Amino acid sequence: MTGPLTGLLGGSFNPAHGGHRRVTLFAMAALGLDEVWWLVSPGNPLKPKAGMAPLAARARSAQGQARRAPIRVTAIERELGTRFTVDTLRALKRRYPKRRFVWLMGADNLAQFHRWKNWRGIAREMPIAVIARPGYDQDALASPAMAWLRRYRLAATRLSNRGEWSAPALIELRFDPDPRSATALRVADPHWAKKLSGRLSGGAVRDQVTHSLIHDNPGGLAA
Repeated sequence: MTGPLTGLLGGSFNPAHGGHRRVTLFAMAALGLDEVWWLVSPGNPLKPKAGMAPLAARARSAQGQARRAPIRVTAIERELGTRFTVDTLRALKRRYPKRRFVWLMGADNLAQFHRWKNWRGIAREMPIAVIARPGYDQDALASPAMAWLRRYRLAATRLSNRGEWSAPALIELRFDPDPRSATALRVADPHWAKKLSGRLSGGAVRDQVTHSLIHDNPGGLAA
């Protein structure tokens, strides 16, 4: 008997917004997922550190967007002691052997996926569902990663058949574009994190997967 079918969506969530929630719920319906974990990254070498809000504030913003949905917000990479995504995914599979995971990513991430450490290893760990994102589809289709992954294309309907589980597998999801972005939100409200941090008890927030407190410690997940 297999366990829950769990989607993994990694990101800075700097801040989280309605677009994250909308694309997550869409992916859940399309893939037949039981729930999705939002992996709030403590750090990403492919993104500048300048302008990155504290981890607890980003986690709190994500929890606000995930409210009343089958979405759990976690910073579990800190506890796993992993630095790169490929190591995190392997550690999650060891820690939760009864779960079946799907890695969710936007087309913007697929366009640069070949820059991630051992990206083929990531693809071999679990199926990857790529969600269209305005302005990035052409770059994603022309990327080195797509040239390798396209041979493993799989229909979304087959993913829910847990007896046929395998990886590598690439599922392409398309839906009406959502123009919202964290960058635009930061421009509109540069002080969003300070406002949110003021509501944090002791500067920490509870992890919804491990149930430990998320503090603003440095370090964390890389691509």
